[in-house]
Amino acid sequence: MAARPPAFDQVKSEAFAGRVLEDTSMCMVTLMAALGDRLGLFKSLATSGPSTSVELAARTGVSERYAREWLGGMTAARYVEYDPDSGRFALPPEHASTLAQEDGPFFVGGQYQTMLAAIAQIGRVEEAFRTGGGVPQSAYDDSLWDGQARVSARWAENLLTQVWLPALPEVQTKLKRGAAVADVGCGRGLALIKLALACPNSYYVGYDLFEPAIARASENARAAGVTDRVRFQQLNAANGLPAQFDVITTFDVVHDAADPHGLLRAIRQALRPDGIYVCVERNCSDTLEENIGPIGALSYGMSLFYCMTTSLAAGGAGLGTLGLPETRLRELCIEAGFRCVDRLPLENPFNAFYGIKP
Repeated sequence: MAARPPAFDQVKSEAFAGRVLEDTSMCMVTLMAALGDRLGLFKSLATSGPSTSVELAARTGVSERYAREWLGGMTAARYVEYDPDSGRFALPPEHASTLAQEDGPFFVGGQYQTMLAAIAQIGRVEEAFRTGGGVPQSAYDDSLWDGQARVSARWAENLLTQVWLPALPEVQTKLKRGAAVADVGCGRGLALIKLALACPNSYYVGYDLFEPAIARASENARAAGVTDRVRFQQLNAANGLPAQFDVITTFDVVHDAADPHGLLRAIRQALRPDGIYVCVERNCSDTLEENIGPIGALSYGMSLFYCMTTSLAAGGAGLGTLGLPETRLRELCIEAGFRCVDRLPLENPFNAFYGIKP
């Protein structure tokens, strides 16, 4: 006898409809907040204090009618507070740390910018759903790389030398004394530049497959005055690194790679016998049920719109944003010839940290 379908739960259905409405609303809130970031509206409110729509528009050079509508939306979302007696809108300082404090530990402007650039490829992602393949890096405009750099700046300024490096005292000692350091998938070079400023006795090389990133990284190094000890080179690192290093780093790179096996083998071969590979990857589980929640949903979305699809576009593994949990990373490292994979006891909802040795 065929099993009876479960009884329809009207209460559950109505609750889910409410949840979808809330999520749809939050989508619009995020788009409005992204506009606020792009136009400098949050920063203006943070620095100038409570303002009318007229005052905000005058300071930021936008249309008052649009400023008024935006302020209404941000007030409805409770991002901004409104005083009906004075007709002024205020950004609470507790909100400003997230919405207006560039390079602060909680700032989300980089995520907003990256998301807008990524979802602009929705048509190409839809086509990839139908035909396979993916969206190549070259399809994305500079705003995506600008957003990624702003995200990187947040942890480079607040975590890299203050939290992450002290958690690896052996690495810190090497850098202080003087070591050869490579950052694979260096992007615009913010991590290496920060390390070079903190540990000037070492020599640093950044490798990235994407030529525009290398050009910007070189400009950033010149601006920071560290070109005597930092350089950048375009390279497909999965084909091998051209030198030997005491320390090699990757920051959220391996899960994006077209050839993660080749990349890890190349890192292993380029690491000196007493060297250390510092790997920062996504904090995730190898079981779907343990990835359920807001961070997991956000990560799967970024995987579809960037991480997985760019890897597949290059004929790669397409691991995706959550495709490299600790168990999988250990397997790949052992296959690449590493013998010790040590996960560091650092609490972070987005990233996991590893010290890996030959």
